[in-house]
Amino acid sequence: MLSKYGYTCEEVEKAYYRNIHKFINQNASDSMDHILSKTISGLSDYVKEIKPDLIIVHGDRVEALAGAAVGALNNILVGHIEGGEVSGTVDELIRHAVSKLSHIHFVANETAKIRLNQLGERSETIHVIGSPDVDVMNSETLPTIEEVKRYYGLDFSEYGILMFHPVTTESDNLQHQIRTVVDRVIESGFNYVVIYPNNDFGTDIILGEYQRLRGLKQIRIYPSMRFEYFLTLLKNARFIMGNSSAGVREAPHFGVPAINLGTRQNNRVKCDSVLNVVIEPTHIKKALEDVGSMLRQAHALFGNGGSDERFHEILKNPKFWEIETQKSFVDQVV
Repeated sequence: MLSKYGYTCEEVEKAYYRNIHKFINQNASDSMDHILSKTISGLSDYVKEIKPDLIIVHGDRVEALAGAAVGALNNILVGHIEGGEVSGTVDELIRHAVSKLSHIHFVANETAKIRLNQLGERSETIHVIGSPDVDVMNSETLPTIEEVKRYYGLDFSEYGILMFHPVTTESDNLQHQIRTVVDRVIESGFNYVVIYPNNDFGTDIILGEYQRLRGLKQIRIYPSMRFEYFLTLLKNARFIMGNSSAGVREAPHFGVPAINLGTRQNNRVKCDSVLNVVIEPTHIKKALEDVGSMLRQAHALFGNGGSDERFHEILKNPKFWEIETQKSFVDQVV
């Protein structure tokens, strides 16, 4: 809903969805707790008006936490997509909190299911359907790279992608981190597509450093990008660098090498195509040298597609709607 980040709600409208309720849950200077409280307030009013049978939330953002809290506290079934995963920031805390407030879980793999069992969730409420992202990545209707370049005015034959988000628990070191990254990007002389960070605390520090990249012929900066267009851009990139989940989820699926910087995606995934690098000049420089010789090797870490069909089949089962909103903790058998 924020113009600063490209007003991406328009992408939902362009997908021809019509039953859309718009609610501005933040301004650009709000902290995450403010965003959470505003989202709970607005969504609570909305669900009391429309009286839904089910609220579906996804991932590990504060909006998902707000949706799960509203559902749990109003006796409405909550389904959580992609719970049971780990990362290295406050997002992981949010993800697990969302899982505990949810009644049904749609997870990407068996490892995620095991983690939810450890959190005391009942096995019969956990469904392994794969990642919905994979459905889109495998789609035959993705735009061509020529269409993407034309749409965004790109003329690079080879390029890397930079996506770097603030880590809220490392805010004191953020200025040093992003300055180091930008220094190495400029030093490399390589072509980069740079996409804005999310709006967590510290985003303005990152955007301030990105000002140094503006006007450089080898850099293109975008506030946001259509998801399908981004996937094509990623699929054809030489590599992706930063601390976005795209580097450890989508990139391995395509076999695109990734330089994963810092702690934001700690423990998220380990595979040969991902270089985990500390944010220091010599380490990043070496990673940029190494990534050029890495071979492309696809990894099916989050399913092979078809999650939409599995999700639909589960919802069509009458027993699904008999799930109790009263939850109880399941102890592990020692």
